[in-house]
Amino acid sequence: MPPLNMRLAVLYSRLRVEEKWIFAALDKCGTQYDRLLDGEVQFDVDQPGEWNNYNAVLVRSLSTSRGLYAAQQLNAWGIPTVNSYAVSAACADKAATSAALATAGVPAPRTRLCFSAEAALQAGEELGYPYVLKPVLGSWGRLVNRINDRDAAEAVFEHRETLGTHQHQIYYLQELVRKPGRDIRAFVIGTETPVAIYRTSTHWITNTARGGSASVCPVTPQIHDLCQRAAAAVGGGVLAIDLLEDPERGLLVNEINHTMEFHSTVPLTGVDLPGMIVDFTLRACRTGNAVPLAAGARAGNPHK
Repeated sequence: MPPLNMRLAVLYSRLRVEEKWIFAALDKCGTQYDRLLDGEVQFDVDQPGEWNNYNAVLVRSLSTSRGLYAAQQLNAWGIPTVNSYAVSAACADKAATSAALATAGVPAPRTRLCFSAEAALQAGEELGYPYVLKPVLGSWGRLVNRINDRDAAEAVFEHRETLGTHQHQIYYLQELVRKPGRDIRAFVIGTETPVAIYRTSTHWITNTARGGSASVCPVTPQIHDLCQRAAAAVGGGVLAIDLLEDPERGLLVNEINHTMEFHSTVPLTGVDLPGMIVDFTLRACRTGNAVPLAAGARAGNPHK
């Protein structure tokens, strides 16, 4: 039983099946909590006000921007969030993820980051065709392009330069890994890697949001070790790690998701991910220091 004075909030955008499961898990353990729609809340940056009532906040916003700004403000007040702003920022931006993985020596696809179409054309030639062009911010496989040759690159880059926003002027290129028609999504909850699934498709994008089918993937010691290293590289927490199977180099970390969906995984595997997420968040409530602290900072909420 959680302490009687413990209270948390769940910040969300829409009541998806994942949020329904999380709320059910919270109800089951008797935790006091509030459901907060991110479109209805406000933050007085000078003082936490009613946010001071919460020992921790579980951020489940669909909008990356809303989730990041909320976590940033809450963490500035010393209120733990799952995940923390630092972790969320490292995962939300693919370039930041790549930098963190490279710094930690975690194997990942060869990647190039450029700031002009001319530099990106040269980087693509060096990577070799075909390669993958991704937006640095985005999910569900949207605006991910397979660039088969220079003509395709020039056409896509011209559209980006002419029609895109400032984010599309950042060129994030990755080698196209020769995966066996599938990728692996593994889930990390703290120091555990409780479950993983294969995502299989005849299309080169295997994301289930794009029609890929899910099947059980055994969590081998190799998968567990790599996922824990990847999670540690971005700061740890509640994460989904996307892995690619390269025929020569083995497992590579492709992306890390900080607000993952698991509607396919739970019924397929029977693993209680919602309950595990709630348990992790309650531990953040108890300790008050689930967020990585800057040098000289102290745990807990200084406004309490």
